[in-house]
Amino acid sequence: MLKTPAILLATWMAFSAIKNGRPALAAPLSSNSASLPLTVATAADTPHLSALAKMPVREITVFKDGHAFVLHEGAMPVDGTGNVLLDYLPVPVIGTFWPYSANTNVKLRGVVASPRRLIVDRTALNIRELLEANIGAEVVITDYNNTKYAAQILAVPARSSTELDATGPAPTVNPADASSVPVTTGQTLPQPGNIILLKAADGVRVLPVERIQDVTFKNTPKAQLGNEEFRNLLTLQLDWGRQKPQRTTPVGMVYLQKGMRWIPGYRVTLDGKGRAVVKLQATLLNELTDLEDVTANLVIGVPSFAFKDTLDPISLQQTMARLSSYFEQDARTAYGFSNAVMTQSARAGEYSVADSTTPARNLGPEVADTNHNEDLFIFTLKHVTLKKGERMVVPVAEYQLPYKDVYTLDLPIAPPADIYRNLNSNQQSELARLLSAPKVMHKVRLTDKSNQPLTTAPALIERDGRLLGQGMLTYTAVGSDTDLEITAALDIITTKTETETKRTPDAVKWQGDAYARVDLVGKIHLCSYKNEPLDVEVTRQLMGEIDSADHGGTISKLNVLDDNATSRPGGYPAWWNWYSSGNAWWEHLNGIGSITWKVHLEPKKEVDLGYTYHYFWR
Repeated sequence: MLKTPAILLATWMAFSAIKNGRPALAAPLSSNSASLPLTVATAADTPHLSALAKMPVREITVFKDGHAFVLHEGAMPVDGTGNVLLDYLPVPVIGTFWPYSANTNVKLRGVVASPRRLIVDRTALNIRELLEANIGAEVVITDYNNTKYAAQILAVPARSSTELDATGPAPTVNPADASSVPVTTGQTLPQPGNIILLKAADGVRVLPVERIQDVTFKNTPKAQLGNEEFRNLLTLQLDWGRQKPQRTTPVGMVYLQKGMRWIPGYRVTLDGKGRAVVKLQATLLNELTDLEDVTANLVIGVPSFAFKDTLDPISLQQTMARLSSYFEQDARTAYGFSNAVMTQSARAGEYSVADSTTPARNLGPEVADTNHNEDLFIFTLKHVTLKKGERMVVPVAEYQLPYKDVYTLDLPIAPPADIYRNLNSNQQSELARLLSAPKVMHKVRLTDKSNQPLTTAPALIERDGRLLGQGMLTYTAVGSDTDLEITAALDIITTKTETETKRTPDAVKWQGDAYARVDLVGKIHLCSYKNEPLDVEVTRQLMGEIDSADHGGTISKLNVLDDNATSRPGGYPAWWNWYSSGNAWWEHLNGIGSITWKVHLEPKKEVDLGYTYHYFWR
């Protein structure tokens, strides 16, 4: 087995664990090989499309943000110059394209990406193309004045690409005709004429092709015509030393490219006794390249690709190909299942099928194992076959996790009146929703006792064969807990009342402004009409200074300089950053605090949670 080179190991160390079990990459370009002359094919060498090969994908590592780390490797045919010519040009992120020779006796001298002329066979669709495809054929021609005569097709003259390259500068390529070819290629395509040479009984006739009305072939004509056209090709230049080039040689390449992602989804089945069956499945979206019987690694984690928006020049493209909306940064799935993971990094500690006629269609992907590499967790699928443009749903993992029912009540702060006139209609609607009649929410608190973390994904919740709802399962490290919201607990009635008990004018002066002190007493009333006792976690946010809380309520104050306070449970209210003043008068003397209770409710028993607080008003 070949040893992985240090340069690739250093660049892609996060992937080292998943490369075990397959031949690693050969050594990079050495100082000795760099001194060898590099060559680029000339216009005299025009290969046929059928002589080119497409290197198969052996392994692919898929991230949730739409990037994929692709490994191609295989025994490729060698051309007459000892090089490997590939009809596939990736569009990698800059700095991630690494080709190699997997033959220890053959060194890779360099890789050239260039628009090259190729002979491509296409079906003839008109008289001119049929005539060009059948040079030497015996025909009966009907010309423009309905005169018929027998003839042999001698030629359809054209200026060859070699002639044009030698006699004049390269013309500009119309981007509408070849969008992937640079504006100036340095090469030209043959220039077709509009005449045909026919050998008739009275001599060689020369006439414009458009004057031929009808052609009768004495034998079945050839249906395909080979024409030159530009293709972006990849040439792997090999150094064979003193040995004779073989017909085939193993080569490969790895690169990072956007075009394939996986979307996780969970199905959580509750047994009502504290055990939950959690199933993870993956939806694979392939807009990259055809995959046939490959190993796919699905990554949980937040990778860092510093230059993900910069294309490598080897791609010969200046802009990325347009992908479906599932790969856009502002797509709902992209935000919900990728960015949402990133916003939880501080909280959770996460740093981070083929054509129907082919037998490969029946290859079912199998989950081989899971690996933990640095801050990334990897699920490995074997035997994945997925054509470009196809989608696949595949089961990935199943866990038995403990859970307990949790009921929570969150009571946010109402903003000062000054804020309302600065809000748009959408913000006002959202604020009305947040401050509407409070409801106790029923959640399940799952404890991850498996060997892998739970990733951010939608979760379908069931019990006793019935659907309870759908929620968002957030990233959960191994051994930690996460709450999955089910629905509102309508059997638990709750009300909140607050009464002003005292108002002291001019209680405080600050920078020449007088502030009144307002004292209030509040009460949160709870009553459960469920048949079994339960515990409720109550959180009340307040602006000002909290003086007291009964029933063992825990009082906490937020750090007003903490920018992340809005993203934490019990932190700043959602509307806090909508008001852009930053110097609002009500922030001068009033802080933000919260009270948290853990209350045990017996059936049909009432509980009143009391508290007092004050704030300063100008």
